[in-house]
Amino acid sequence: MEGEKKPAVSDVGAWAMNIISSVGIIMANKQLMSSAGYGFTFATTLTGCHFLVTALVGAVSNASGLSASKHVPLWELLWFSIVANMSITGMNFSLMLNSVGFYQISKLSMIPVVCIMEWILHNKSYRRDVKLAVVVVVIGVGVCTVTDVKVNAKGFICACVAVLSTSLQQISIGSLQKKYSIGSFELLSKTAPIQAISLLIFGPFVDYSLSGNSILKYSMSYGFVLFLLLSCSLAVFCNVSQYLCIGRFSAVSFQVLGHMKTVCVLTLGWVLFDSALTIKNIMGMVIAIAGMIIYSWAVELDKQANAKILSNVKHSLTEEEFRLLKEGVDHTPLKDIDVEDPKA
Repeated sequence: MEGEKKPAVSDVGAWAMNIISSVGIIMANKQLMSSAGYGFTFATTLTGCHFLVTALVGAVSNASGLSASKHVPLWELLWFSIVANMSITGMNFSLMLNSVGFYQISKLSMIPVVCIMEWILHNKSYRRDVKLAVVVVVIGVGVCTVTDVKVNAKGFICACVAVLSTSLQQISIGSLQKKYSIGSFELLSKTAPIQAISLLIFGPFVDYSLSGNSILKYSMSYGFVLFLLLSCSLAVFCNVSQYLCIGRFSAVSFQVLGHMKTVCVLTLGWVLFDSALTIKNIMGMVIAIAGMIIYSWAVELDKQANAKILSNVKHSLTEEEFRLLKEGVDHTPLKDIDVEDPKA
């Protein structure tokens, strides 16, 4: 019984770590990048710093024996890193070229896109109540986040690239872990160095095209360094928990329940930064939370149904094997059982 309860507690801890670290890193990055804070407008380079610290933590963990390094083909790591970097760059360009409203819509579209991709790639189907819960979550988050919706051709293309690459990246995390029987942190420690090197090399050029500012001209301060270290530290927990949650559950569950972070960000923005919180925001948050509860309930019912089916199949197979074995013994001639020659 204790062995059955332990994973449940660990699952809750994984989700809690992801939500807390994600909300924390958003708050830290807001202080770093906002004009009222330190004005560090180099988002892609900042992400490169996040993966650099994550790679260093992974290297120390492997060297000290706290984690094991399993083999994953280099071409799969490179392919995954390219997709992940396209996701980061696409999101940054989408936010720059589109309105905040369309950016939020593109993020919401990841849920159905992930569902379609899993159906195409893994032939995965979903129950009707799971689909209903997904729709409720999308409506709720849409109500509380989507405001003005403006889009242009370039912005639409960037949003499509961002949505497709992000969805594919999240599906690939779970697929690689299952394919090579590798843990979440072990996989992250292999992909983080490749992403860190590529983002730190090409990130400043991408950021220059986004903001028109050169990172070489940025003047640092002690406060900036403190918040940079805080952001990178939170990024380690955020990255690890993301791989952990997707590896244990699914990319769809990560997207649906991950919108709890949106609710937390809106609430903390109202508490800490005096952001406006309207009746529309509150109604959207209530709908979104209701959808998440329905989704969790539907997924749990699905797990119980699958477990019951597997139990019945296993039980019937055992009975069938026993029946065939019994019939075989009953119909076996005695002369075949009687061993007369020890050498035979």
